[in-house]
Amino acid sequence: MPRFKLTIEYDGAPYVGWQRQANGFSVQEAIESAIQAICGDEAAIRGAGRTDAGVHAKGQVAHVDLAKDWRPDVLRDALNAHLRPEPVAILLAERVPDAFDARFSALRRHYLYRIVNRRAPLTVERGRAWLVKRKLDADAMREAAAGLLGRHDFSTFRASECQAESPVRTLDRLDVARIGDEIQIRASARSFLHTQVRSMVGSLEYVGSGKWSSGDLLAALDARDRRRCGMVAPAAGLYLMQVDYAAEGDWRRE
Repeated sequence: MPRFKLTIEYDGAPYVGWQRQANGFSVQEAIESAIQAICGDEAAIRGAGRTDAGVHAKGQVAHVDLAKDWRPDVLRDALNAHLRPEPVAILLAERVPDAFDARFSALRRHYLYRIVNRRAPLTVERGRAWLVKRKLDADAMREAAAGLLGRHDFSTFRASECQAESPVRTLDRLDVARIGDEIQIRASARSFLHTQVRSMVGSLEYVGSGKWSSGDLLAALDARDRRRCGMVAPAAGLYLMQVDYAAEGDWRRE
């Protein structure tokens, strides 16, 4: 059966998350329903990351095995036609080797978190960013974020229901930049724990608002205790931007 790689964009607000769940409609279910409509196949897709309810994606990746060897651009357009009016779009469909796995072949995942730092309420950005009204010191947040880089036990920033075997992760990037009223936090790693990015962002907000110093953030990390985490930032500000893979023919599995 031919295998296809799908690059996907979606507004996560209406969904219970990426993965199929009993308590509501998911992004995965929306795409699988479109596949069944055009192929007649009850094909299961596998995503690179299980984004939570309300989390958005600009570059989620999934793979699917289909009975028919579709021309990739025709497959993309057919799926998009059947996804309407869902806020989900297939940006790109590609034929890939059977060894490719959207989750296990991934080398790095890139996330963006958006904070709008102003007094006025959100309008066009409602549901797409976190509104923080108190003034935040982005420079202090950037300095503190540097202490989280590298390989650490991130138990403090791990949801209690996280199913990962180990809390140890290597954080390759955690940048903080202010652009006008917006603070953008970009995080990159091969993999993340459940709610890790949102937990780190919520703790960085404590630093930016003056509740914590950079030393307090490092002490929370070193405690390896979920109770020492700051607040968990809302899902609405988080975007899965991109997933990196090796060149074709060098897909890697763990």
